[in-house]
Amino acid sequence: MMVGMASEETRTVVSMPIRTPQTRTTAEPATRAWPMRLLVLGIVLTALNLRPAITSLGALLEEVRDALGMSGSVAGLLTSVPPLCFAVFGVAAPRLARRFGPAAVVCAGMVAITAGLAVRPYVGGTPGFLAATALALMGIAVSNVLMPVIVKRWFPDRVGSMTGLYSMALALGTASAAAVTVPMTDRLGGSWQTGLAVWAGLGAAAVVPWIPFVRDRGTASAASGHKPSAAAQKPAAAGQEPPAAGQHPAASARENHARVDAPRLRITRSRTSWALAVYFGLQATGAYITMGWMAQIFRDSGVHAGTAGLLLAVTMVMGVPLAFVIPRLATRLPHQGPIVVALGLCGLAGYAGLYLAPAEGAWVWAVLLGVSNCSFPLALTMVGMRARTSGGVAQLSAFAQSTGYLLSIPGPLLVGVLYQHSGGWGLPIALMAGLMIPQMAVGVLAGRNRTVEDEAGR
Repeated sequence: MMVGMASEETRTVVSMPIRTPQTRTTAEPATRAWPMRLLVLGIVLTALNLRPAITSLGALLEEVRDALGMSGSVAGLLTSVPPLCFAVFGVAAPRLARRFGPAAVVCAGMVAITAGLAVRPYVGGTPGFLAATALALMGIAVSNVLMPVIVKRWFPDRVGSMTGLYSMALALGTASAAAVTVPMTDRLGGSWQTGLAVWAGLGAAAVVPWIPFVRDRGTASAASGHKPSAAAQKPAAAGQEPPAAGQHPAASARENHARVDAPRLRITRSRTSWALAVYFGLQATGAYITMGWMAQIFRDSGVHAGTAGLLLAVTMVMGVPLAFVIPRLATRLPHQGPIVVALGLCGLAGYAGLYLAPAEGAWVWAVLLGVSNCSFPLALTMVGMRARTSGGVAQLSAFAQSTGYLLSIPGPLLVGVLYQHSGGWGLPIALMAGLMIPQMAVGVLAGRNRTVEDEAGR
């Protein structure tokens, strides 16, 4: 699949004037093909690593709590660490990318994930566990922000399909960690430390594809030998900047790539950026509550630990096909509001079932909540569509994700506090369902067909 996409990309390369014999010109696409394939591989492996640090912990949360002596409130704090790190470290990603290049920052992020996951089960004590978790989440945070930037720069005419591929791989990594962590831990001797540490190997594998791109700090074409595609000469789609009057379309595409260092937008003056940030925050709240607590909800209702992990995996795996379909559908619609509402209604139905009959209809509720969690790839797609340039996407991505994750911090923590003090899951589930209403409202606002450049100015 990845090879096919890369090959298609190379087939759309704009022909340059022939200055060498035919045998040499036919070899040029082949020399450009391998960096594009490697780049796609890097994107996929990176996406696979962006959630196992969280969902593997969710599957073994009870064992970790018992071993480290955590209360429900402290466990709630632990489930709030991901959005906190994403908010704190994600805002620095554009600045780091301008200085070192986005590929180098993502490569460093994969190194941080590998190190954090390798050491956190063995550092001893809750503070050390939290610190090592934060190191891994720091790597996830910068990669979260820069993935839409990389897609916009290297694949400007394929924002929907590449975001779909990335989101699909992210969902696959999320679901895999939820599904196999418990049985893999049993096979490895029953030690929760080993069951968590083994995911560091996936992080190490993701470092390798980015190494050839580490020295790149310029445009996409400089990194991969990729020339502006033929699609770039077509009229601009939603989220892409049209050529200026009298300007050659291919030159406009090259200029669009180079605008990563363009003057900063006054992003906070854009209503769309705020709507997108709040939407991102509310969907992240639901997602991290689900990843951190849903397996425990099922276990407390009498479901076996292994089955509870599978149910969480079902919720996460729903994003594998839908994360590829939804971005492509979103880019074809002038307004993404209908998709926002449909996903929100699935979430409300899932929470209602989880409240009324958590064990009896567990598989149905897992599927519905999995569909609802596909708000994440939709939000990423709207980030790419609500700005015209790669520089605008970088600023919007950093603002929406950092602000959104900051807004999502209290959610998982509040669930832990409500669970501990109420002695049940009624109030936490009511909170999750209640947050779905404003999520749909701001999502409809964020889905309007406009760009932050028009609203914020320079």
